[in-house]
Amino acid sequence: MDLTGRELRSTIEDGRLTLSLEDVRIDEPADDEIVVRVEAAPINPSDLGLLLGPADVSTMEKLEGDRPRLRFAIPESRMSAVSGRLGQSMSVGNEGAGIVVAAGGDAAALKGKRVGMIGGGMFADYRRIKASDVIPLPDGATSAQGASMFVNPLTALGFVETARREGHKAIVHTAAASNLGQMLQKICLDDGIPLVNIVRSEQQADILRKIGAEHIVNSQDEDFGARLAETVEQTGATVAFDAIGGGTLPGTILQAMERASLKRMTEYSRYGSMEFKQLYIYGALDPSPTVLNRLAFGFQWGVSGWLLFPFLQKAGPEVAMKLRSRVVAELDTTFASHYSRVIGLAQALDPDVLRIYERKATGEKFLIDPSLG
Repeated sequence: MDLTGRELRSTIEDGRLTLSLEDVRIDEPADDEIVVRVEAAPINPSDLGLLLGPADVSTMEKLEGDRPRLRFAIPESRMSAVSGRLGQSMSVGNEGAGIVVAAGGDAAALKGKRVGMIGGGMFADYRRIKASDVIPLPDGATSAQGASMFVNPLTALGFVETARREGHKAIVHTAAASNLGQMLQKICLDDGIPLVNIVRSEQQADILRKIGAEHIVNSQDEDFGARLAETVEQTGATVAFDAIGGGTLPGTILQAMERASLKRMTEYSRYGSMEFKQLYIYGALDPSPTVLNRLAFGFQWGVSGWLLFPFLQKAGPEVAMKLRSRVVAELDTTFASHYSRVIGLAQALDPDVLRIYERKATGEKFLIDPSLG
């Protein structure tokens, strides 16, 4: 096997972040490995954290050369958060799909198959990966259909699994009209779990209504706090998964849960309600500090982070396999992803294109197809 392919790399040096396409030789796969020709890889918000990290996008400059390269300044105040990756050329892209073009002895049955895969380094022409980190796609499924079968679907299923394990009967979700949010709503409808969807526009609310959402609250409405508390009381939600992270919204959600819990109490307590309320932050669409007015929601509450891979490790292989099997079974229904634009690998480093996918707007989900250039 003699393969060389491009990889999109992100490097931080001397207070600047550089994006580039690098040629990488693909080694022969070990017995438990395969080599996949990448045909599709989505740009997820989680990818942008590594791709652009702490860079100030407004400082973007295009560098001269045969291959596209971009450079960004990094504010001094953000450098400490990335001290562990200084000088490292890091490959990007959590998940993707493509055709197996080479396989080790133990994985020979996968050669020629179309597979979905996860494990980083997917913004590339080829990816050498362990066979255990891929799932063969159903007959007739395209790489575009399989490219997003891990991060969003397993995250949405993980939210529901977490809620069940902790004894919550209803869920609150922010940025609810996203691809992930739509998947979560479909799961909750199928599984009979009330879901409170927080959006920031009527357009986003309409997206959710079309798939059957019943509980939708617009954070831009003047009476948002009161309406959220009313909806939380109606559903009995005591757990929230927040993609925003910064600002006052996390505290507003906890306060709404507390108000609903107080109404269910039969005796007054100066410590607030005795019902435990949990907020998980899993995203950082707002990078500003998280503001919590702790006196507004008593003492029975918790705020922590939620990440997919630690959850799967904690849940164990049996649960992880159950969730993956459901994704495959519902790949073109519950877990179907929709893309606003398909771009080539080099186009991901076009300044005008990057400005669009970097803003993470609802309805703007990009897919990379390396064969497009």
